[in-house]
Amino acid sequence: MVKTCSLEDIDINYRQMYVDLNNKNEEFETILATLKGKDELSTKNLVSIDDLTIEDIKLIFRIAWPFKAEFIERDMKKIPLLKGKTVINFFFETSTRTKLSFELAGKHLSADMVNLSGSGSSMSKKGETLNDTVRTLNAMHADMMILRHSQAGTPMMIADHLTGPVISAGDGWHEHPTQGLLDAFTICENLKTCKGRTVCIVGDILHSRVAGSLIRILKKMNATVRLCGPPTMIPKYADEVFGVEVFDDIEKGIKDVDVIYSLRVQTERAAAGFIPTIREYSKNYGINLDRINLAKDNVIIMHPGPVIRGTDLGNGVMEHPRCVVEDQVTNGFCIRMALLYLMVKGNPGCWKDHQGKSDEKIKLAKKKIEKKLKEVSR
Repeated sequence: MVKTCSLEDIDINYRQMYVDLNNKNEEFETILATLKGKDELSTKNLVSIDDLTIEDIKLIFRIAWPFKAEFIERDMKKIPLLKGKTVINFFFETSTRTKLSFELAGKHLSADMVNLSGSGSSMSKKGETLNDTVRTLNAMHADMMILRHSQAGTPMMIADHLTGPVISAGDGWHEHPTQGLLDAFTICENLKTCKGRTVCIVGDILHSRVAGSLIRILKKMNATVRLCGPPTMIPKYADEVFGVEVFDDIEKGIKDVDVIYSLRVQTERAAAGFIPTIREYSKNYGINLDRINLAKDNVIIMHPGPVIRGTDLGNGVMEHPRCVVEDQVTNGFCIRMALLYLMVKGNPGCWKDHQGKSDEKIKLAKKKIEKKLKEVSR
C-alpha cells in the first residue's frame, strides 16, 4: 500500500502524482525524475540555510519523501543514480549520525564514497594548508565534497577552490544546514507544516550550529521560534537579529508549544564554563516528563543527538510516544540522499548562484580541460 504524504509543504499535486506513479508500478528512478521535473536548486553549494530559497526547500522535501516512504524499506537498497560519481567525506571532527548517513546515502545511490579525516591527511604532519589540500583533491576531479570543520566559515572558503559543489556538515558554532533541513522535514511530517507552529529550542544556543540552521529554516517557513536557556548561553541580540522570543524560564518557554527541541551542552567547545554546574543546568533546563505536559497535547520532542540522558532529556523522555529523535535520524538519511541526487546528478541548477549567474570558475575550469584535450589530441 502506498504511504500517503501529509506534508503540506509539498504541493498536493505532487503528492497525488507520487500516489499515481506508484499505482502504475513505475520504477523508482522514474518516480524521482517525474517529481523533480525541470525544477533545479538555485545554489551550487549548501554551506548555510541562507543559500536556499523556500522553493529549494520544497524541492528537497519533495524528493526526500519517496526515499522515506518507499526506498529505505526495500530489501535491496541500491540504485545506480550516481554511478560513476565520486563524493569525498572530509571530516575534521568526530561524527556518527552525519558522517554515516552521508556515506550510506552515497553508497545506496551507487556513488564512490571516499572518507578523509584531518588527522589522516598531509595537513596533520606535513604542514600542508587546507586550501592546498582542497586544490589537490579538486585536481582529482571529485564530483562533490562534504566538509565538517571546527572553524566557522571553512566550507564557504573551500568552495572557492572546488569545481564541484560543497555541502557543509557543520562548521564551528555557525551552521549545520542538513540538520536544519531534516529537522524541518520531521516537524512537517508530524505536524503537517512548520507554518504557524511554535518551536522552543532549549539549551546551549550560543555554541550550537544546529540552532544556527534551525532558527533560519523555521523563520523561512513562517514558524514562531522561542529560545530558552541560561542567559549566558543565549546569543546577544538574538531576538533582534533573528526575530525570535527569548526565555530564561523553562516553564514559560515551553508553555503551549508544538515542538520542544532540546540541545546538548557543547562541553567540547568549553560550554561548561558558561554554567555553574551540569547538575544545576539539568535541573533548570532538562526536559522531563512533567515539563512535556506544559506543551500542547500533540507536542513532539526533538534532539539532534547525541543525547546525554539525565542532562538534556530526563528518564523516560526518549521512550515517550511523542519523542521523534530516531525519526530525525531516518529523515536525515533521506534528506541527504535527496541532496546528493539534486546536487551531484548533473543538475544544471547546482552550477548557478542565487542570482542565476553562471559560476565563472567552473567556466574557466572547463575551458582549461578542453584546451588540454585539444593539446593531447594533437
